[in-house]
Amino acid sequence: MPELYDPFTYETLMAGIVIRFEQQPLLPLAEEISIQGPGIYCLFYNGTHEAYKSISQTARPIYAGKAIPPGSRRGDEGDVRARVLQRRIREHQVSIREANNLEVEDFAFRSLAVVPAWINLSERAVIQHYRPVWNASLDGFGDHNPGSGRLSGERSWWDTLHPGRTWADSLQDNKTADEARARVSEFLSVQAPGSG
Repeated sequence: MPELYDPFTYETLMAGIVIRFEQQPLLPLAEEISIQGPGIYCLFYNGTHEAYKSISQTARPIYAGKAIPPGSRRGDEGDVRARVLQRRIREHQVSIREANNLEVEDFAFRSLAVVPAWINLSERAVIQHYRPVWNASLDGFGDHNPGSGRLSGERSWWDTLHPGRTWADSLQDNKTADEARARVSEFLSVQAPGSG
């Protein structure tokens, strides 16, 4: 029996999402952002930070994320006109600007508005395909301020390598920047996009 193409296998759906995502324009992160709707996005690094020299100015993103419309976590469709992608990417602009050793001008982003029911699968597709270092190894970039009642937690790997976010300065410092750099170096030397 011949091998038949099934457009609804998990692998085919994931590949289709990545193809559609890659067709979206790459835009400077430092500029004013105006995007309507929920969906997925990736940040790309073009700077000179030593830890990221192997992915700087490449098609491999440094971070991938999603923006879900208000109400969708409760099972509602949510307002698909809400500017949740715009809001989330602007939050990342702030985090990068607050970091002592990053410049927002060194970043670009790509986004894709997605029907809310498919956002989680779409985010998973780009993370599995690209293996962004800030998702898979140097976690913490997408974190929000935990609030004064939970500031006894541990500082993330991202905030250890990129100090400057005011709220993260209050967290416990149990890691070193050298350990974070080694973690990034090891990950980027072993992991290639599409390697699972």
